[in-house]
Order: sequence, then structure tokens, then C-alpha cells
Amino acid sequence: MPGFEFWGDEERKEVNDVLETGILMRYGFDGPRKGIWKSKELETEICNTFGCKYAQLTSSGTAALTTAMAALGIGYGDEVIMPTFTFVASFEAVISVGAIPVLVDINETLTLDPLAVRAAITPKTRCIMPVHMCGSMADLEALMDICREHNLVLLEDACQSIGATYNGKKVGTIGDAGTFSFDFVKTITCGEGGVVMTNNESLYVKCDGYTDHGHDHAGVDRGADLHPFIGYNYRISELHAAVGLAQIRKLDQFLEIQRANQSVLKNILSAIPEITFREIPDGGVDSCTFLSWFLPTEEITKTVVEQLKEAGILAGNFYWYNNNWHYISKWDHLKNADFLNGQGTEITNTLKQLATKSFPASDRVMSRCISTAISLGWSESQVNEKGEKIADIVKQVLSKTMVTMG
Repeated sequence: MPGFEFWGDEERKEVNDVLETGILMRYGFDGPRKGIWKSKELETEICNTFGCKYAQLTSSGTAALTTAMAALGIGYGDEVIMPTFTFVASFEAVISVGAIPVLVDINETLTLDPLAVRAAITPKTRCIMPVHMCGSMADLEALMDICREHNLVLLEDACQSIGATYNGKKVGTIGDAGTFSFDFVKTITCGEGGVVMTNNESLYVKCDGYTDHGHDHAGVDRGADLHPFIGYNYRISELHAAVGLAQIRKLDQFLEIQRANQSVLKNILSAIPEITFREIPDGGVDSCTFLSWFLPTEEITKTVVEQLKEAGILAGNFYWYNNNWHYISKWDHLKNADFLNGQGTEITNTLKQLATKSFPASDRVMSRCISTAISLGWSESQVNEKGEKIADIVKQVLSKTMVTMG
């Protein structure tokens, strides 16, 4: 799954280019850097690879989401509709701009249920933020229809689905803006990093300044830059961009391997009638970073997870329902509004309401779901061996369950 599995001479070469100049910052120092601009080069590669007009690199995927929301004008008191299944960074970014995360149910796409989104819209709703989890995507056509109907912003958190496509377009380039994460365990890694992608020039200019203390970057003298608005330091370094530059050139190879390995694993598990798989929206093509599959009941799923653990093969098989980082049931710090700094009563009171709110539709999905990470390093025999071991455990659990029920 992650690009760090294919680390080699290409990454070392790009990093050494930067080390030889000694200029690690992406801006300024034009002479000493001797024409080496890895961040600019990577942004161009991102535009060419994913089909967007503009790309602004950031220090992380979280910073990319925060930057995109600020540039889109999302702020104090605005509501952002997002899914109950995501990474904590998604709601952290919403809160960071003073907006309010409104969590709604998912369906078997493992992403936003458009019906739940419609039901959550209020006069304060400003943005719908689908999170394309585990390699696939939300029903973007349905969500775009809702956005057009209610004049809302569509911001794609595509950090986990680099390379997936929807109706022939790369996810992350379809909404008003989209983001990727390039952290250590993403499909493309910079070590740490992220990007905002958009086809809107005005939005891009805002992102460009916002990530660098509001600098307008309009001249050749950084010290003479004007500051049209307040910004922050969300810059990526040249070292991180250099790593990403080598990685993005391997993306097609990564995706080809992932899809082949996922196909083998899926074929093995498909032989078990009780196993079903996540729904891919019509027109969608999975990037295959994971194979997400469902068992008939929560009880059976938990037993399979326990058996995988006892067999020493739980690693790489994620039961998100009991995961501290990715599902609302474990986000006590969000529900308790546990901030280090003071917040307005509107946001703290809204968050605390989550402590008593239930999401039965999401629970029914997530309690039965296991996601198996797809490694780039597996040989065909290793994929088959892993698949057969998982299948054997599932069959054993199902067999015992049928006996008990009988």
C-alpha cells in the first residue's frame, strides 16, 4: 500500500540534489539553489498526473485541508458535513478554522450516505466534505447534486485514495478543491506532506499565500512581498518535496501492483458466500490500497478478528469499529470537546452533543467490516498464502456459528 515499500535510488537522487545546494526551504535563495526547485517541480507533476490546473503543496494532509477550507471562506460557525468514518485529521481541520464538524452516517461505500447528508443540512451548512476512505470514493454525483441544489462547497478529502478515479477523473480534482496526504503510510509519500488541488485560479492564489504567512509571492524579492491577508506556516520543505517527486513517478507501478494483489485476494475471499465487499459507486475505479469486506454479523466479525489475532495474522487487517483513530465510537476527545485552548460555546456545546448521539446505520456497516491493507511487496505466493489463511479462519468461525445456531 504505502510508497515507502518501494524506496530506492530515485528518492536518494532527488534528495541529494537538494543536499548538494544546502537550500532546504522552498522559497527564496534563488542563486545558491542553482536552479533546484523540487516543490515547484512536484506541483507541476501533480497537475500533469492528476489532471488539475493548480496544486499547492503543504506540510501535511491536515494542513492541506485547513488551507483549502480557509481559501474557500469556511470559518466561524459554518457547518461542514463529514462522515463518521474517517481519520481524526478531517475533523481537526474543520475545527482549526472555527467551523463545526457535523458527522453523519455512512453506507456500504464506507463514505457519506447522500440521504444522511440531505437530512443534516441546515441554514449554517457551508460545505460537504466526503472522505474517500481506504482507496475508493463517495457517490460524488449525488453529493454534487446536493451542493448545486443548496449552493454548498464540495471539498474532497482524498488523502487515502490517491489514484482512484470517478467517471474518468482522478478523485481530489472533482470538487471545488481536493486534498491528498503524502505522509509516511500513504500511496505516495514525502515522509510528511500534502497538497491542495483545484481548477480555480483565485482559490489557488489564496492557498499559495495562506501556506506562507500571507506572502503574495508576486516579485523576485521575498523580503518585499506584500501580505494581502493573514496566513500561517504550512510550507513543505524541499527535502520532503524531493522524496515525493521520485514517488509520483512510480505511481502507475504502485497502482498496477495494488490492483493485481487485491484481485488475487478478492478472488479467494469471494469463494465464501457469506463475505460481501464494499460498494464502489457507479463510474468509480478503486485504487486498491485496501480490500474492505463484510461478514454477516458483528458477533461473527469480532470472532474472526480475535482468531486472526490468535493466529498472528491480524496485522494489516483493520477492524475500524474498534479503532481509536478512525471511527466516531472512540473519539472521546471530540465528544468531550477536550481542547488545550479556549473555544467558543457554540462549537463546544455542539461537539458535546455527540456524546449522546447514536449512529446505528454507521454501526451496522462498520461493526461488520474488515479492511485488509494491500502490500506492494507481496509476491503472488504470499498473497495466496495470506488469502487462504484468512479464508480458513472465516470458514471455521462460520462453521462453528452455524453449529451453535443449529
